[in-house]
Amino acid sequence: MSIKQVQQVQVTFDCAEPQRVARFWSEVLGYEGPKPPEGFATWEDFDRDRPTDYRGPDWASCTDPSGAGPRLFFQRVPEGKVVKNRVHLDVRAGTGLVGEERVAVLEAECARLVALGGVRLYLLRADGVNESCLAMQDVEGNEFCLD
Repeated sequence: MSIKQVQQVQVTFDCAEPQRVARFWSEVLGYEGPKPPEGFATWEDFDRDRPTDYRGPDWASCTDPSGAGPRLFFQRVPEGKVVKNRVHLDVRAGTGLVGEERVAVLEAECARLVALGGVRLYLLRADGVNESCLAMQDVEGNEFCLD
């Protein structure tokens, strides 16, 4: 019997506000969220139709419209983030660029993401082996790199 090799992966984020984090990553990557359920124009319309004690969906997701990138899934968890991520995303903003040209592109993308609620942490300059990258956090403090 032949075992099929996995061809796709989904990246899951534990978070406090799934919709907010999903919106941030959708803007970062140009991803799209799922369409609202039948009979509703928006997810907000769907949520308004829920009982008054409903606190919003416990999940959100977004996908690459081209189908090339992984689906991102965001799930509400009760505990907050307390330590550095063991896994993080590298957002490939400066692919193929080197030196100051690369740093300028990373800084420009960082400015765009800060306007969306991201946080700039620090720039790691090229060291002869690795090119420069810029460490950031998303709207809930999850680390990621612009590289």
